Amino acid sequence: MSGMRIVEMVKENIKPSDILTRQSFENAIKVNCAIGGSTNAVIHLLAIAGRVGVPLKLDDFDTLGKDIPTIVNLMPAGEFLMEEFYYAGGLPVVIRALMMDDDGGINNHLHADAMTVSGMTLGDVVMADNAENFDDKVILPLERPLAHPPHLAVFKGGYDRCPNNGQVNLAPNGAVMKVSAASKHLLQHSGRAVVFEDIEDYKARIDDDDLDCDENSVLVLRNCGLRGYPGMAEVGNMALPAKILKKGIEDMVRISDARMSGTAFGTCVLHVSPESAVGGIISHVRDGDVITLDVNARTISMDISEEELEQRKLNWTPPPPPQSGYARLFHNRIEGPELGADFDFLKGCRGPAVPKYSH
Repeated sequence: MSGMRIVEMVKENIKPSDILTRQSFENAIKVNCAIGGSTNAVIHLLAIAGRVGVPLKLDDFDTLGKDIPTIVNLMPAGEFLMEEFYYAGGLPVVIRALMMDDDGGINNHLHADAMTVSGMTLGDVVMADNAENFDDKVILPLERPLAHPPHLAVFKGGYDRCPNNGQVNLAPNGAVMKVSAASKHLLQHSGRAVVFEDIEDYKARIDDDDLDCDENSVLVLRNCGLRGYPGMAEVGNMALPAKILKKGIEDMVRISDARMSGTAFGTCVLHVSPESAVGGIISHVRDGDVITLDVNARTISMDISEEELEQRKLNWTPPPPPQSGYARLFHNRIEGPELGADFDFLKGCRGPAVPKYSH
């Protein structure tokens, strides 16, 4: 069916840019909040928007999601599985809930006039589909959500976003957290940093009984970003130290320049940018530095002076770049996660021009 519709769209001269509008991206951001979707959606939507020339920024995810509750009761934040979400009615039910209430009143959370691949507007699709919720324990009503907003939190800014002088923001270009999957008691937290230089260092030491940490510590994993790993692997939801797990502790604050799977749980600050491999602030964190997380204030900072930070920068040595091939191209031209983690030369529409024949 999808292939047939694509052919029809070509005949109807419906282009991707007709569907991938600012309104559609705003709808996607809000639906992702309602379903408790992955932080990976942030990167994907920013990248797609960049490819079609639609202005979309990291801050938009915070602004647009501030009023959208999470209504899908799925793991890891909830209790059900994706199969049960499907049988409850799936995404059409969620979209309908964001557009109208059970009595047919308008909720206005989404742009009803956004065009879809069907050739109909989203509002027309919702009216025609009349999606039914078959299990309101899986798909909850807006007034009785699984989690109140925000679903995602965006940390961004310089010294002005820190609570006071003497604190350095760890993510000047941005970082994200899936708040709906985090532990509420850790959303405001200060603790000593336990730093892992890379994923190999983490694996080698995390279960060492001599690891200097407790449940109040903040685990920091670096060199797992786009250039550092390379490729920004889904390792940001680090397993807790064995000696902490033995105490019955299930969560700790974790910070990294990596990603995390949408199926993962925990108080994890992800996509920290600039990343470690390019000399971001995270590359200068040392064991014992006090790190403070404040989700309400949207700050993630460490307690050192600007003078101390500048001295650490002088002592930092960048890792050697790849020498050749695709790895070098990737290293030189990839943009940060706050811009979509895409090649800079793929930004913007390139038009419908057909290249010359090669034979």
